[in-house]
Amino acid sequence: MRKLLNTLYVMTQSCYLTLDGENIVIQDGEKVLGRFPLHTLENIVCFTYKGASPALMGACTERKIGMSFFSPRGTFLARVVGKEYGNVLLRKEQYRISDDANRSIVYAKNMIVGKVFNSRWSIERTLRDHAYRVDSQKLKQISNTLYETLPKIDSVLGVDELRGIEGKAAEQYFSIFNEMILNQKDDFNFATRNRRPPLDNVNALLSFAYTILAGDCANALSSVGLDPYVGFMHSDRPGRMSLALDLMEELRPVLADRFIITLINTKAIQANHFEKQRDNAVFLNDDGRKVFFSAWQNRKKETITHPYLKEKIVWGLVPYIQALLLARTIRGDIDEYPPFLWK
Repeated sequence: MRKLLNTLYVMTQSCYLTLDGENIVIQDGEKVLGRFPLHTLENIVCFTYKGASPALMGACTERKIGMSFFSPRGTFLARVVGKEYGNVLLRKEQYRISDDANRSIVYAKNMIVGKVFNSRWSIERTLRDHAYRVDSQKLKQISNTLYETLPKIDSVLGVDELRGIEGKAAEQYFSIFNEMILNQKDDFNFATRNRRPPLDNVNALLSFAYTILAGDCANALSSVGLDPYVGFMHSDRPGRMSLALDLMEELRPVLADRFIITLINTKAIQANHFEKQRDNAVFLNDDGRKVFFSAWQNRKKETITHPYLKEKIVWGLVPYIQALLLARTIRGDIDEYPPFLWK
């Protein structure tokens, strides 16, 4: 079983990353801020415009260490991609499935089943733990509606119909998202999902978490030999990691949404961790990102039992395990892709 290694987050905007032997060195001008052995890392996430040396980027690709670059506000800029790993026949089969509407819809439906199932589970968990602090009737109604949506997904014939059902389910789910926020209601009031840019603290957290999760999914897919840019539900678009976005759908409610709710309800993240721009866009500030990533790394280390494999793993390996199951399905080792159905 693969082991979860560390992710290095570089948030000092004036930093430049270089290679020294088998170590990554973080420099701010002539000052060395840190030195980390490459063999302890599986991912490097940079929020700096200065970037990294070509030697370091080459070393990361050779060792399959993911490296992503974001603006200081959290906008995705680029990923470092090296040699393709895995069997070329696997990727060719992935492309054939993507071009075949009848085959790709089977994968897409299972991923959306996972998303709706996990969205409902998130609501049910709030009902179980905080029934007297929420509008139980309202939450139960949406939970039942999502439950009734599941068999409808199985009967869809085309991706446009699937997108319509998924969009409606997401709208219903987010209609009660504010009910699951129990503390700091004045500072974390959620009315509707908005993005590009996010216009409130909750949407800023959601957008940031989804961006980081998408990067984790892309790295996981690349590590098993799949192309993260060729998907089954998200349409092809230059620069869009369509398969990573497909895979992320089923993981949003359990890896991102519940994480955000916990950050707010435990008061780990607070109003002073955000900054508002002139165009009303809201982003995490430097301190907010530090709090986010500290909690994110701790969350990834928590142990669970995978619902399909029935083996104990840590949360951080879930994207990799799902990517591995997807690759096995494409190869024909598994009859049908098993989505991550968490309880």
